[in-house]
Amino acid sequence: MDYRQLGTSGLRVPALSFGTGTFGGTGPLFGAWGRSDAKEARRLVDICLEAGVTLFDTADVYSNGASEEVLGEAIKGRRDAVLISTKTGLPMGEGPQDWGTSRSRLIRAVDESLRRLQSDHVDLLQLHAFDASTPAEELMETLDRLIAAGKIRYAGVSNYPGWQLMKAQAVAERRGLPRLVAHQVYYSLIGRAYEADLMPLAKDQGIGALVWSPLGWGRLTGKIGRGRPLPRDSRLHDTEQFAPPVEAEHLYRVVEVLEAVAAETGKSVPQIAIRWLLQRPTVSSVIIGARNEDQLRQNLGAVGWTLTSEQMAALDAASDILPPYPHTPYRQQEGFARLNPALV
Repeated sequence: MDYRQLGTSGLRVPALSFGTGTFGGTGPLFGAWGRSDAKEARRLVDICLEAGVTLFDTADVYSNGASEEVLGEAIKGRRDAVLISTKTGLPMGEGPQDWGTSRSRLIRAVDESLRRLQSDHVDLLQLHAFDASTPAEELMETLDRLIAAGKIRYAGVSNYPGWQLMKAQAVAERRGLPRLVAHQVYYSLIGRAYEADLMPLAKDQGIGALVWSPLGWGRLTGKIGRGRPLPRDSRLHDTEQFAPPVEAEHLYRVVEVLEAVAAETGKSVPQIAIRWLLQRPTVSSVIIGARNEDQLRQNLGAVGWTLTSEQMAALDAASDILPPYPHTPYRQQEGFARLNPALV
């Protein structure tokens, strides 16, 4: 396993990390993803550790805390061998203190996550979504207190707009507080919006990307393609309402190149899709998920080899989409492009 710095922090993370949304799955979304109990989860953790995957990502909102509880049971007795990343901020109830990232909510949410995880700290706490009701100053000062108390080691965000992420970094800089080191983002060959603003920001600010849904919400498994409709047993039938949208023709074009590169390399379509991400700027770790051992071992095959520059270029060309304004002229007009060369 390749290990990388998380942004410009001192934390080293594996190139692949494991997402535990399938642990204890309940409800229309997480129940469709998977329902691993503690015994099954322990076996998946065993396989991960054997492969060098030491970072496990969860969230309090995953199955209303059940994912954290199952993960806590699965790593019992080997806490020092793993890194735990969890997220908070999304609603966990209907009360006024059950959502958001205010000081009172954040402190309580961390304590409750630690209880479910059976741990005295998490290695990375990420704010699951931007809370417009909490001032950046209050947020960053609260994260500083949690770090000083030893309850969290590092802090990051997830699904944040660029301007709010930069605002939080500016507050930290101005007040001498710990800076955010990670951004958990949706990024895939059929979802490259991350590259427009968030990737240049991450490069400039030393923020490592933790990539969620690298297979485009299950669309890049090799089961879907031109003339191959969604299989009857696909979880997308139940979860597509939650998925980032993608135009069918764009998906088919990407899959055709993925299949061509897979034939050249002898790797699977999912392995190619994950490998492409691992060779992109700012990516610190790609979060893989699995409902069973076979899926996990397949995804683990994305490391230990590289795509050639020609293969990367072919995948880039097939998946490229013109970004929205104000980025459009920098791609279409030579004068604009000269002022701001593309990061990628």
